[in-house]
Amino acid sequence: MTDNAEQIESAVTARLVSMDDRLKALPRHFARLMGHVETMVYAYLDELAQDYKGAYWEFFDLSNGGFYMAPRGEGELRLVVAGNYFEGSMSKDAAGIVACLFAYGYLANSTGSEAMTDHYHALREYALDHPEAGQILAAID
Repeated sequence: MTDNAEQIESAVTARLVSMDDRLKALPRHFARLMGHVETMVYAYLDELAQDYKGAYWEFFDLSNGGFYMAPRGEGELRLVVAGNYFEGSMSKDAAGIVACLFAYGYLANSTGSEAMTDHYHALREYALDHPEAGQILAAID
């Protein structure tokens, strides 16, 4: 097998959660922390993106067992991360990934939840192959 074929086989993929499965997605991934996760993700994006004014969010299951959510829609959001001096624009999908990574990291540290740590690493693995990986990683650095 070639290195390229191995890379393709190991790439983490995202699948949009269907409308029928949306209500089950957060409990399935986060159990008792589901309310905290959802609230924190929204709060992080609200804090990081001044031009974010609320939106319908889409849910995504990852092939490595991870999960993320992102505001639906075209266009970009400008994010400012005061803690690391990041300023830049990215798609709403990438901004959702950033907000999820911040929320997962915070909850992993504050609760000691191994599941939250696993979700952080699963999403970060997906983010490494995202078209906007450079922006995502710069924002969370």
